[in-house]
Amino acid sequence: MQVIGYETAAVEGQACLVVDDDGVRMISLAPGAELDYGLGERRCAGTMQGGHHVACDAERAPYCLDHASTWVCAKCTGDCLKDEMDCYEEHAVYLAGFAPDTWKVGVTRSWRLETRLREQGADRAAHIRTVDTGKRAREIEAGIAETVRDRVRVPRKIRGFGAPFDDAAWADFVAPYDPIETFDFDYGLDLASAPVPETLASGTVRGTKGRVLLVDDAGTTYAVDMRDLVGYDLDAGGATADRQSSLAAFD
Repeated sequence: MQVIGYETAAVEGQACLVVDDDGVRMISLAPGAELDYGLGERRCAGTMQGGHHVACDAERAPYCLDHASTWVCAKCTGDCLKDEMDCYEEHAVYLAGFAPDTWKVGVTRSWRLETRLREQGADRAAHIRTVDTGKRAREIEAGIAETVRDRVRVPRKIRGFGAPFDDAAWADFVAPYDPIETFDFDYGLDLASAPVPETLASGTVRGTKGRVLLVDDAGTTYAVDMRDLVGYDLDAGGATADRQSSLAAFD
């Protein structure tokens, strides 16, 4: 079976989306779930059409050029990149914080705000503006992004896992923006230190944070960027490759 996607934004129901001879199904990533898969060949994950998976044998992964998609709105700074502007929907401008002290600005449709923050694995967040269109939201975001980053890479987020969040610095940062509402997220991971980055699909699930899957195996907690799993064939029986272990595994 092949990994073709994942779902982590919901408080419950985290899952890896796979396809096999029986069709598309979910593998639970709920805390405590046991995974026992090795990684086989990797290729394009194909696409979903009308609820059905369309396979692709192209070697490029996770998606080939025919199946890679670019959301033009993510690149918009207020000058619409579409043939015709269509984002006539209420949007929220937000600030997100990641442990220990990394901040970013972003926008999303208002009804998706909390979901979007969980998708990113934010530890803290502040909703700072509500506007009528995505175009106006992107204009505001672009202005703030002159001094505040608008993207945080997954490796940087992982390095902060287990670190205490700097609430004092966060409070100082968001105060001038006069937040409409604030968020404080707890993913229930109970990490004493940063996990070891690795690409694997075996071990006991500790939880997910954004698109990062945390699994425990042989005394070490591993952090898996689930995008790095997309396209892989999963082989029953667990991984056989040597892995880096944390120092805690030898206590």
